[in-house]
Amino acid sequence: MKIVIAPDSFKESLTAKQVCQAIETGFRRVWPDAEYIQIPVADGGEGTVQSLIDATQGELIELIVTGPLNTPVEAFYGRLGGDNHHAAVIEMAAASGLHHVKPEERDPKLTSSVGTGELILHALDQGITKLILGLGGSATNDGGMGMLTALGVRFFDDSNQEIVGNGLGLTKIQKIDVSHLDARLTDCEIIIACDVDNPLCGEHGATATFGKQKGATAEDTQLLDQALNHYADLIEQQLGRSVKESKGAGAAGGLGAAFLGFTNATLKPGIDIVLETLNIHQHLSNAHLVITGEGRIDWQSAHGKTPVGVSKVAKLYGLPVIALAGCLGDNYQEVYDYGIDAVFAAIPRPLDLPTALSEAEINMTNLAENVARMWVVTN
Repeated sequence: MKIVIAPDSFKESLTAKQVCQAIETGFRRVWPDAEYIQIPVADGGEGTVQSLIDATQGELIELIVTGPLNTPVEAFYGRLGGDNHHAAVIEMAAASGLHHVKPEERDPKLTSSVGTGELILHALDQGITKLILGLGGSATNDGGMGMLTALGVRFFDDSNQEIVGNGLGLTKIQKIDVSHLDARLTDCEIIIACDVDNPLCGEHGATATFGKQKGATAEDTQLLDQALNHYADLIEQQLGRSVKESKGAGAAGGLGAAFLGFTNATLKPGIDIVLETLNIHQHLSNAHLVITGEGRIDWQSAHGKTPVGVSKVAKLYGLPVIALAGCLGDNYQEVYDYGIDAVFAAIPRPLDLPTALSEAEINMTNLAENVARMWVVTN
């Protein structure tokens, strides 16, 4: 019997690899001689770097970069292993994320994505020719100006003075100079993991949708939205690319627009990118059972999350799919419409959150054993 185990991480308790190991341990109590294939998965958000380097035996690269408020922060990216050794995966939040800014200091006029550009630059210096970037969790609303500055783009105001790449700088742009944009980006395959379809501007744009959580006031929201609108006009006028209405252009404070306007990047759903990179198809073709899961399964799991992404691929091979979770939330039954055959929660009794997190591994192991025993009874 061949069992493919392909879960996401359980936030604050287990990495995706640890979830895989716990499930296999529980299953082996019932099926000690089965073949187990562990595929740690992520959906393009937090945990994607760890998932892909675990699955490919890659390498985590840690370095100091410029944080959102222009102070040094510890950041990281992953270089993949095996046949993907030429590829790197970057979570922009590692350098430019909201967690790097104290709540009382959050101000999208001041924050910059320059650190994300520094991660990309470092990866290019290591010979990377394929970049996978996750855009969630940003502290910035600079349209990617900071990132682009790190990569060689220069921005000027109406007095031909060079501008700092942050939200306030965004309001002053009159001229864009791409003559020094790192030439290596031209030959680099860039794939953006983007699970939001917000345009750059307007009521559903970057600032209106995400600005408040980054510290934007009502006045800031209007100012920055107007600035992004002007920015998009300049990109179209000076670079010949229309990004204002592009789906995903508003991701990460307009970072999506920067990639679409200045590079050859393509945007894809995060889970599709991850599963393609992990080449999950080769493991499913002769499998008998697929196990997936995430920390909490609810109605949101049906929209671009790991369990449904895995189940969609598994169903191409007619395989049964069981999802294991730390807990179940509202309307979790929606996942049944997307190929998942059964869902189980690991919490065995009423628990407070700290206890549930500390017991996650043993509870997941025990749940996996019980699922295997039920499978034996019903098959």
